[in-house]
Parts: sequence; C-alpha cells; structure tokens
Amino acid sequence: MNDGLPLVIAGASYAGLQLAASARESGYAGRIVMVGDESQLPYQRPPLSKGLLTGKTTVEKLPLRSEAFYRENNIEVLLNQRVARIEPHARRVQLADGRALEYSWLALATGARCRALDVPGAGLEGVHMLRTLDDGLRLAEQARRVQTACVIGGGFIGLEVASALRGSGIQVTLVEACPRLLARNVSPLMSDYVLQAHRARGVRIELGRGVRALQGSNGRIAAVELADGTRVECELVVVGIGVLPNAELAAAAGIAVDNGILVDAFGRTSMERILAAGDVANMQLPSWGPEGAGGRYRLESVQAANDMAKACASLVAGQPKACAAVPWFWSDQFDLKFQMAGLPHPTDEIVLRGSMDRNRFSLFYLRGGHVAAVHTVNRPADHMLGRRLIASNARLLPQQAADEEFDLKSILPAPGSATGAAVRPNASPIA
Repeated sequence: MNDGLPLVIAGASYAGLQLAASARESGYAGRIVMVGDESQLPYQRPPLSKGLLTGKTTVEKLPLRSEAFYRENNIEVLLNQRVARIEPHARRVQLADGRALEYSWLALATGARCRALDVPGAGLEGVHMLRTLDDGLRLAEQARRVQTACVIGGGFIGLEVASALRGSGIQVTLVEACPRLLARNVSPLMSDYVLQAHRARGVRIELGRGVRALQGSNGRIAAVELADGTRVECELVVVGIGVLPNAELAAAAGIAVDNGILVDAFGRTSMERILAAGDVANMQLPSWGPEGAGGRYRLESVQAANDMAKACASLVAGQPKACAAVPWFWSDQFDLKFQMAGLPHPTDEIVLRGSMDRNRFSLFYLRGGHVAAVHTVNRPADHMLGRRLIASNARLLPQQAADEEFDLKSILPAPGSATGAAVRPNASPIA
C-alpha cells in the first residue's frame, strides 16, 4: 500500500539504520524518516567496551555509514529528537518537540538502557555505565587518569571492560553476584575457562558477592562496599549489570509488551503497521536446528538487530521474508576472541574440540544428536561451520565433534537441499 506517508523509524542505531538501508535496497521508494535521541549519526557500539578504551579505535572510525549515504538514499535523520507518543489509530507519532508525523509504517528500534545499580553512592563522580558514545568517551577519558578500577557485573560488557582496563595497566577487580561468570549465556565449563583466563591476566574476580554501597570521598568514588562489609578500594567504577528494553513508548500505545515488544518472525507487533526490531524486540523465531531450538527471545546483539531489521524491511518493501537466521554473537577479551552461535540449553551434551590450555578450542552443544550451539575461542573456522551446521539441523556424533581430524564439512547437506521450516508471510501478527 503506497499512501504517500513515510516509513518512520524511532531509533537510530543498528536496527534503525539497517531497516532503512534494507528497505531502500529492496525497492521501497517512499519517504524514510529516522528519529534518534543522540547527537551523532548511527555508530558502532561494540568498540565502546573494547577498542575505544584501549585506544585502538578512534571516534572517526565509529560511524556505520557516511553522511553521503543518507543523502544518496534519501534517508532523513532527525538527531537529538525522540518519539514521545504513538497514536496508532491515527497512524501518527508526536515528537518531543511537539511536531507530529503521520506514517505509513512505524518501526520501533528504541533499543535498551543500562540497568541501574540501586545502592547508596551510585551517583558519585567516577561511577560509569556504558551504553552510548558519550558514555564511552567519559569512561575512556577518566580511565587514563586512574590506577585502580572496580567492574560490577560479570556479563560480556563487564568482562570486556575489565580486559580493556587491565590491558591498559589498571588494577581491576570484578565483582559478580552470581556464583559464576556469564551465567545467563554459557555453560559452567566455559564460565570456568573465562574465570581462569581473566585471573591469569591479572584481574581479581569476586564471585557470589553482592554490592551494599559505593563509598566516596569529596564526592568521588573511593571504594565499593560488598554485602559482607569488604571494601574494594578503587578510583573508578563501571556498572554492567544488564539492560532493560525501552518498551514504555509501545506499552503506552497499547502494543503488547512482555520483556520487550512482542513481535512475530517478520517484526510485526500487535498493532497494525507497527514493527519492532533490535534490543527492544522480543521476537518469535521460527524453528531451526534441533527440536526446541526456535521459540521467543529478546536477543541483545548487533547481528540479531540487523537480522530482525531486514525482516521488517522486507515487509515494508512488499517482499516479506521472515527472520530465520541462527543467532550469533562475539566478544573480544584480551587476546581471546569468543564467538557463539545458536542457543544452548542446560541439558545439551557438551563436547570439547581443541585445547583450552592453548586458548584455541570449540564447545559443541549437542541435542538429540544434532548441533544446537557452538561456542569457540580463537577458532573462527569452527564458528562459521557451526552456524551452518545448526541451520541445517546437522547430526554430529560426540566422537566426531571431539576429533580435530574429522571434517565437519562432510556432514553438511548438499548445496540446494531444503532445510529449516518455512514461515508464512500472511501469518497473523502478535495477538
């Protein structure tokens, strides 16, 4: 339907930009307006906890696209602006500055925000959270002037920041409330490997330790007080305890929300002609790989944001194609490149391929004889093959997975053979 109204995208990061670019690539000729609440054009976010802190990446290298790209593709970008209200029945949004925009399609790519640390002293100078470029620049500037730091949170962001700070010569203590690192994301075997890898490189790690308060001196952070009264002296604190989806805008408009905006495999919400993608979207993925590998997930990764955005764009352009990509993620910590494909389950059989001692190995997660997930360290070829094995629902014996001489390519289906489950374009959106 071409009614002359624009595609309005609320959010100007990975999902928002990918949706606009893919819509154009798919032949969408209508007006596109992208609304972003930051002062910069869309930029790379992974380097904020990696290269920007170590100095290996500069601000000039961060933009995802040049200014010319937006001009050449007729994509309007409203910076320092946000969508304040959605009026679904009028197909209109109200911007924070009072302007109104009618839309043909509305895409919500509002992302997520850092979960706040709710303890006394959280507002002291020298306490940081990391989500935006401005956050990253403030942290990098202060990190150049300190010798001690405490990272609160043992997820990927916390570990990446800890490795970057330690690599810069700072004494780092990492505090994690759970009994192991990356408890939401990886197996205990991988958690233990990450723990030993960080400790071997000089990071002090405290597991199963809650934070009672942050203590200051003259308004600046001086120490982190743990639940048992232990003090961790530090000049800098980075809080990385997870994120919350920015779904309030959608909820206020009556759109179905549950740990994010509920969408189907095409990115459709419960409201007609309103889509969602990125960290804010809780997507129903079609089945791929072993039984039970599909399901509903809110995936917090660059690749997931891009894949979901492409599905939304296909619908806008009238060429609907569901998001069916195998989820994957990566993380750089010290000299270790972690790459993860698929979604493991605690009951999966785990098989080691390679050597943990040599920091070059893969963990294959097998479910019912099929490859459900693959986690690798410094083995990019296994990661790429793992994604193909999961997508094709390949069968793999434990002894084959463990044998480095076994050719994993040999169990891939012949080119052109059908795999996976089809998703109907006219399937009903979220009810």
